[in-house]
Amino acid sequence: MVHYFSYRIQFIAIAVSLIFLFYIGRLIIKGKLREEYAIFWVVSTIVLIIFSFWRRGIDFFAQLLGVYLAPNLVFTAAIFAILIYLLHLSIVVSNLQEKIKIMARELALLKKIIEEIKMNSEAEKHISDDESK
Repeated sequence: MVHYFSYRIQFIAIAVSLIFLFYIGRLIIKGKLREEYAIFWVVSTIVLIIFSFWRRGIDFFAQLLGVYLAPNLVFTAAIFAILIYLLHLSIVVSNLQEKIKIMARELALLKKIIEEIKMNSEAEKHISDDESK
């Protein structure tokens, strides 16, 4: 009975991972997820698929690294991966914030130039109207 349930969980893990991988592919094709961000999700999903097929893989790596319990290795690796990804996103947000500041300054300058051009054209129009009278 124990083997039946463990295989069921294994099949569910494989199916969910493959569905998630397919979903990531659809998001990339639709243009809702950029490739540079999709790499993290694709790699994570592939790792999940590998460990879904290789049931003793986590135990093997835990023993190899000297970790007493395999779930501790999973949580430590997940936390480390999340921290790295958050650092990457923080860098991206910081770069985007700087670009937004530059664009806002350029937009303000362009608005000022357009207003000056409008004022000059209105002034020239009044001058030409006065001359024609």
